[in-house]
Amino acid sequence: MSPVGKQLAIFVAVLAALFAGGAIAGQLIDPEARGGDGSRSGHGAVPAHGEKGAETTSQGAEHAEPDVDGLAVADRGLRLEVDRPELRRGARETIAFRIVGESGEAARDFDVTHEKRMHLILARRDLTGFQHLHPQMRPDGTWRTEVTVPEAGSYRLFADFSHAGEAVTLASDLRVDGAAKLRELPPEEPTAVSDGGYDVRLDVTGASAGEESELRFTITRDGEPVRTEPYLGAGGHLVALREGDLAFLHVHPTEEGAGVGFGATFPTEGRYRLFLQFKHDGRVQTVAFTQEIAR
Repeated sequence: MSPVGKQLAIFVAVLAALFAGGAIAGQLIDPEARGGDGSRSGHGAVPAHGEKGAETTSQGAEHAEPDVDGLAVADRGLRLEVDRPELRRGARETIAFRIVGESGEAARDFDVTHEKRMHLILARRDLTGFQHLHPQMRPDGTWRTEVTVPEAGSYRLFADFSHAGEAVTLASDLRVDGAAKLRELPPEEPTAVSDGGYDVRLDVTGASAGEESELRFTITRDGEPVRTEPYLGAGGHLVALREGDLAFLHVHPTEEGAGVGFGATFPTEGRYRLFLQFKHDGRVQTVAFTQEIAR
């Protein structure tokens, strides 16, 4: 064979070797390159939606807590922005905030729920110092309300509202200057006294985590039953907060039976603080209960 022929034969042999090596490497990198039916069920395959391998997303959705809000400053494309998160203790201060959409513009179209377009809840981290406020919105979308906080500490601010027909609760922290003396959560008791001296009894049916519970409050004054006046469109208003993270539970008023009733689903075991507000003789009363929930 001539020298040119030998060189050509060597060149062809090298190309054949490189092609074979590339095919083997392709099978290692992409199992589908092995030929056959083209299925991706072999080792290293990318799982389709709903197959094993997509468990993180699907399990996260399955284990999301129902009817629990107030753990985030942003949700459902909306964000709570507080102008000044520091307050002076004992002073008359103004809380100003906005609900901002994904465009960065302040939202202005809010639905009316419980006779108001915005419910602002303030509570200290030890679940004391509860206040329920109704701010007013200015033309630029800024909500403002005055508040006096008599004790220092870290507080949680909840903006509870409905937007485009969907209930949303966003939350942020506020700081009140001074040394704070935190309190232990009171033990569970069936009776409590409101800030205006009304006696209130709480009866609970079906208090287990994940199950809807019926909360029935019976109100008396000087031993006589009290029939409450309408407050925020119902016989009373109830806010439930979970000890620790202060998760905000949505409760629903019921009209059956005596007293003031609500339905609530407690998502986990643990202790919750219930803040009932009702109206009588033209004045709004507030009373609080601790509720322990088992599995």
